[in-house]
Amino acid sequence: MGQRVSDAIHIHCLTLGYDRHPAVHHLDGSIAAGDMLALVGPNGAGKSTLLKGLVGEIPVLDGRIERGTSAGAVAYLPQATEIDRSFPLSVLDLVAMGLWRRLGAWRSLRRGRAACEAAIAAVGLSGFEARPIGTLSGGQFQRALFARLIVQDARVILLDEPFTGIDARTVGDLIALISGWHEQGRTVVAALHDFAQVRAHFPTTLLLAREPIAWGPTSAVLTPDNLERARQLSEAWDETAAICRHDHEAHDHGPDHHREHDHAAHGAHDHHHGHGSPREAAE
Repeated sequence: MGQRVSDAIHIHCLTLGYDRHPAVHHLDGSIAAGDMLALVGPNGAGKSTLLKGLVGEIPVLDGRIERGTSAGAVAYLPQATEIDRSFPLSVLDLVAMGLWRRLGAWRSLRRGRAACEAAIAAVGLSGFEARPIGTLSGGQFQRALFARLIVQDARVILLDEPFTGIDARTVGDLIALISGWHEQGRTVVAALHDFAQVRAHFPTTLLLAREPIAWGPTSAVLTPDNLERARQLSEAWDETAAICRHDHEAHDHGPDHHREHDHAAHGAHDHHHGHGSPREAAE
């Protein structure tokens, strides 16, 4: 089926993983332009893997990812633990890195200083421009990273656990910033673990347990049955399983496929320890 113009990202029977072992498999669906989508699931469910696949940091093992004409450049914020804060950068230097794609590494600070200073002010860090990033608190550092996202000016923004280990005031300020992006029609996809935050601010949710459990309106996804099913499937996952390829045409059910498809019915997808099929693992 052809991609809809309104889709920022369309995913066809996608499998992602490492060393030929799947970490996310058989994912079909569409992220609509302007959507505000939460990725949730147990630890190790594949949320970070999916974000890295969407931004192109890891190769696709099977299936494909298509970006609509509305997607444009994609801005990606990894988990804070993946960022080296010992590198001798000032806050202004860090934020200016967000301009490299548009202006080039050597011209970004000269031509974009005003934009960087405006972004720093927008996240509440005015006066911190010269501060080394290694001296910032966790919340201040995350604010600086969000300022870098602002200057990237991307239509699609991917966030991996953006609120972990930061203070409540900073969380509130950053959620307000994300909501502002959503109001501007930007597409936001965030991996989160706080269900209260998801229910309060994210209208759409994808629940993962290495394979998709449910994808749709948040209230319909975050049910006790779905969450228990995700927990059991995640615990039963076989880390050593090889990928199982599929006929993409046979599995291209359209952008809304995962709203109703029963993802635990893939009995032939043997990725779970001693359970025979994902359905048996969940029951």
